[in-house]
Amino acid sequence: MHIAGALMLTGAALAGASWLALYRPGAETMLGLAFMALLGGLFPDVDTDSKGRRLFYGAALVADAILMLRHHYRQAAILGFCALLPAIDAHRGWTHTWWAALLVPCPILLVPVFLLHQPWQPMTPYYLAAVLGYFSHLILDRTF
Repeated sequence: MHIAGALMLTGAALAGASWLALYRPGAETMLGLAFMALLGGLFPDVDTDSKGRRLFYGAALVADAILMLRHHYRQAAILGFCALLPAIDAHRGWTHTWWAALLVPCPILLVPVFLLHQPWQPMTPYYLAAVLGYFSHLILDRTF
């Protein structure tokens, strides 16, 4: 349900942006946006035994391993710290708030700036896709 909701809301937003000639990404970018929407839509349930939890922590494990293999220990530690945050509250706690929907995807914008020394603007569509996916979860859970 949350996968379909995230993809439908983000797809509708992309269709609207394309129809208005505001944003027309290529096929590869569309896949990336769909993946970010999917992650955003599943993230609020990472504090339960769910598909979202397995996907999120599986991706975090792979990313952390790659960072450590490349000797980026500081970034690996930051990722590990952030991955622990959902465990500090009960289900439908802070992960099911509107402000978390805006803040949790912020690393999509901040990592390129502070760790890669690149501009944030190219990552804005990915941030928005994650936010839309996240909001779709809140809407479907009626916690918005």
